[in-house]
Amino acid sequence: MTSRTRTAITTGDGVRIAYRFDGDENKPVLLLSNSIGTDLHMWDGQVPALTEHFRLLRYDARGHGASGVPSGPYSMDRLGRDAVELLDALGLRRVHVLGLSLGGVVAQWLGIHVPERVDRLVLSNTAAYLGPASQWDRPIAELLEAPDMRATAETFLNNWFPAHMLRGDNEVVEGFRRTLLATRREGVAGSWAAVRDFDQRRTAALIRNPTLVIAGEHDTVTSAAHGKELAAIVPGARFTVLPTVHMANVEGQTEFLEAVVAFLAEREVGDHQGVDAR
Repeated sequence: MTSRTRTAITTGDGVRIAYRFDGDENKPVLLLSNSIGTDLHMWDGQVPALTEHFRLLRYDARGHGASGVPSGPYSMDRLGRDAVELLDALGLRRVHVLGLSLGGVVAQWLGIHVPERVDRLVLSNTAAYLGPASQWDRPIAELLEAPDMRATAETFLNNWFPAHMLRGDNEVVEGFRRTLLATRREGVAGSWAAVRDFDQRRTAALIRNPTLVIAGEHDTVTSAAHGKELAAIVPGARFTVLPTVHMANVEGQTEFLEAVVAFLAEREVGDHQGVDAR
């Protein structure tokens, strides 16, 4: 049975988290976690290929999309607990996790703190640390004082995509632009605070789940060096570099999907069976 539903849960601190299922209910569940400034539609282009193998669970992180936008700084612990509470509410004991950028940090958090809820991890265009913390304070303050998201949206797009995709009216890029302009500044600023305050350079060594780290060769947000460092910290992690900027899933979709599906489909000695056991 194929399911395409979208609804929401309410977290313990009273925040709405919107989510959506796509794909056959009998297939293993793959949880997708997003970057700052996007919603669950950042994966739209990959849904057809991924649902051939998995039942997808996508969600809007707090501060984004159809989820609630509480004020004040967010923490990585809170963002991680949002994902755990979502799995709890849906009765999902164990899932694969694919996160990109901030979503990759959340995926690391899950592997560190609730490894029993995770089968395999894919950490894309992300890092174990993006400090020093002081470099985030001015951007957060300036964003909250800005009249709208226009300037921030253009900065994000220039950091996410290569120049050739930004020329003309690229339909995919325009979709990301619309999402950025519709995102409330408080959600981006709160998420930046979580990035400012996290440091998983030591704790990522606790991850025991099979892990693939994907980096973009031309990524200026979370560089290939960040990816290499993360892969060196996580025991046994694999590392691959794609010829992309930050949104590797969009720009290098074919290579990205090949790497993700091949890795998640593997079964190794010691892997746990029964993903999505309830």
